[in-house]
Amino acid sequence: MLQVEPGYVNVLRVRTLISWLPVVAGAIFLDRTLLDGGPEPGLLTVLVSLLALGAILVAPRRVWNRLGYRLDPALLQVVRGWMFHTDTVVPFVRVQHIDVTRGPFDKLFGTASLIVHTAGTHNSVVTLPGLSPDDAADIRDRIRSHIRSDLD
Repeated sequence: MLQVEPGYVNVLRVRTLISWLPVVAGAIFLDRTLLDGGPEPGLLTVLVSLLALGAILVAPRRVWNRLGYRLDPALLQVVRGWMFHTDTVVPFVRVQHIDVTRGPFDKLFGTASLIVHTAGTHNSVVTLPGLSPDDAADIRDRIRSHIRSDLD
């Protein structure tokens, strides 16, 4: 299995930070309004902030460690998951459409995502995040050339 780019850990950290901001803001609000004058003022804010910091530092690295892929001549395999393990195999003959996307955080940290659309309904979209833009374009082109050779 090949590992995705190390910069993807930073993309995950920024996304995790953004998802925890409303939770920390809610804890601050509760501390200053409903729990004001309680036995330990500010305790909720400190506890939620520590939990958020732990999630930001630990979870993205674990997700990155368990995300990998393998490219064979006729298929793409994507393996992910640290709580729930998923192993997806995409035969190139089932591929209908391929995208390479880069969001603002991907651009900031030098990563891209390969999105493969396949025939069928279950798992019809397979996403491989955290690739370098060059690797994502190379995989896209390899799959595209295989699809064209099947049509000829």
